[in-house]
Amino acid sequence: MPERSRAHPSPRTAVVWSVLRAELDRRAKCGSSALTALDVGGGSGVFAVPLAEMGVSVTVVDTSADALATLARRALEAGVASQISPIQGDADRLSEVTLPGSFDLVLCHSVLEIVDDAQATVATIASVLRPGGCASLLVANRAATVLARAISGRLTEALRALDDESGRWGEGDGVRCRFDTASLTALLGFAGLTVEQLHGVRVVADLVPGALLDGVPGAADALYELEFAACATAPYRDVATQLHALARRG
Repeated sequence: MPERSRAHPSPRTAVVWSVLRAELDRRAKCGSSALTALDVGGGSGVFAVPLAEMGVSVTVVDTSADALATLARRALEAGVASQISPIQGDADRLSEVTLPGSFDLVLCHSVLEIVDDAQATVATIASVLRPGGCASLLVANRAATVLARAISGRLTEALRALDDESGRWGEGDGVRCRFDTASLTALLGFAGLTVEQLHGVRVVADLVPGALLDGVPGAADALYELEFAACATAPYRDVATQLHALARRG
C-alpha cells in the first residue's frame, strides 16, 4: 500500500492521490520534466494547487467564476500562481479552449455524470492528451446510488436507478448519467484510451460516521488502511460511491 501522504490524508481522496503521485513519479523516472496538466471542472483547485506544488503546470477549465476566484486565491497563498492558468469554460465545449495533443495529464473528476454528452467529452479529453499521456477520471457509481436509495427507504427510486440506462433514480435526479466498471471502461476504450487502473473511491469512507473517527484513537488511520485494501478488489470496488480510472492514450 502506498505511504500515507501528510498533504493529502483524507481517506475520501487518498486512492486518487496515490494513483496520481505514482504516475508523476513514473514520468520523473523516465526523465520527463515540465509536465502539463488540464483539470476539467477543477474549480477551486483542490487538485490543481497540490499538483502545481509538485511542479506541474496546470490549466483549469471551469464554468464558475467564483470557483476560479477561489482557485486564484489558493494558488497565490501556496506560491504557485504562475503555474496555474484558469479558464472560464464549459466541459461540453472543451475543444474551444484547448489545443490537441497539448497535455501530459488530464483530470476529469465528477464531471462526466453532469455533461450533456459524456462520449464527446471523453473524445475531446483523449484528443488533448499527448501520446503516452493519461487521463484521471472520477465518476459516480450506479451501484452505490441503488444501494443508497434502498437503504434510505426509497425503494422505487432504487429500482429506477437499477433499471434506467443512465442510472438515474427519477426526474428530480440532478445527475445525467452514472457508470459501472464495464460502462466506464467501454466509454474510455471507444475514445482510444486504455484503462490501466480502476479503483473504487469512498468504498467505506461514506459509511463511517465522522463522530466515530474523531472519538476513537487510530480510527482515521484504520479507515485509510481499509479504503486501500478494498479499493481495487471486487465486489468492494464495484459498490464504492465513485469509480476512478487511469486511462492512457497510446
